[in-house]
Amino acid sequence: MDFQTQANAAPASFITDARALTLAGRPPASGAWREGDPIGNRRFTTVGDIELESGAHLPGVRIAYEQWGILSPACDNAVLVLHALTGDSHVIGQAEPGHPTSGWWPTLVGPGRVLDTERYCVIAPNVLGGCQGSTGPSSLAPDHSEWGSRFPFLTIRDQVRAQIAFARTLGIDRFAAIIGGSMGAMHVLEWAIIAPDAVERIVVLAAPAATSADQIALNSVQIEAIRADPAFHGGNYYDLPDGDGPTRGLALARRMAMLNYRTSDELNVRFARSWQSTLNPLGGQGRFAVESYLDFHGNRFTRRFDANSYLILTEAMNSHDVGRGRGSVATALRGIQARSLVLGIESDRYFPLSSQREIATHMPHSVHGLEPIVLQSEYGHDAFLIEDDAVGAAIAKLLTA
Repeated sequence: MDFQTQANAAPASFITDARALTLAGRPPASGAWREGDPIGNRRFTTVGDIELESGAHLPGVRIAYEQWGILSPACDNAVLVLHALTGDSHVIGQAEPGHPTSGWWPTLVGPGRVLDTERYCVIAPNVLGGCQGSTGPSSLAPDHSEWGSRFPFLTIRDQVRAQIAFARTLGIDRFAAIIGGSMGAMHVLEWAIIAPDAVERIVVLAAPAATSADQIALNSVQIEAIRADPAFHGGNYYDLPDGDGPTRGLALARRMAMLNYRTSDELNVRFARSWQSTLNPLGGQGRFAVESYLDFHGNRFTRRFDANSYLILTEAMNSHDVGRGRGSVATALRGIQARSLVLGIESDRYFPLSSQREIATHMPHSVHGLEPIVLQSEYGHDAFLIEDDAVGAAIAKLLTA
């Protein structure tokens, strides 16, 4: 859909906060997948205990995942797809019981597609600390109550170690490719450094080698929005009735994040100063269409995500630094042995293109030289989820290299 079409459709497409709650009912205290909910297309495996960088011990870790295609007898055709902060294992498929939203990369995975499931076995786990079936704050602890505020701090490296253990439970010692965008791409980089013998190719989409102070600052206000919600109750809200959880803080955090993920040009062209209501905008009633757009996404988000998981995963992203304990970022990247592809987005204001240039400069086995592939898009950071043709062509280039 072009911007003008989107702009024309926008006022009718988004509803205000009050109407959303009226039409869809009160939001749950947590949008997490919970025990007893429909399983959908999920599979589960237990990877055992995970020792964390902090020194904490996380027992009985379970990973939820989805799989498309058949693993070869030699287990040499597996492709690992790692999701972004607010994603999950549902890469393709319809919204249905157990899956509140449709797949986030629907045109890239399947028979005859870039990730051809007649050739590859495509596997997508829900990240450790997430809220769609893998062990996280909304999961039951050994005392059979939710972890809540007791859930330990995680780093990107902790999550990758859990993914490595997960792969071993499936009998996979080496992936043909590991692909991820944003937070998922942080995991990709750590995979290539921690387990070089387990990775043949990597695709790094729109992520930095280390989270910057600016990015940590942007994340910190989202974290505070959740913690400042009176209904957060220190992270222990799972037994609250619908509508009484920290949904206002979580929705506000999501609204803030949307402004990082998209561009000013897109919002200006798509919405301009269009008015959501027929009421006089100078009368102090009604809303601008762009406000309703943010409300819609914020309120919808509370129905599929968990506030504690948002905190855990955001803080894990803040921990990201491939150079930590390894001398420097450059030293860590130069040690990567996998054939690699790095893609950056020219309009990305969350993880700017300079971040991907830094990574590409030090990658010794890049299929495109010392510069990243640059995607031109008005969609900003989210372009890696939207511009499927360009992203698919880049991935195909690596898979055939």
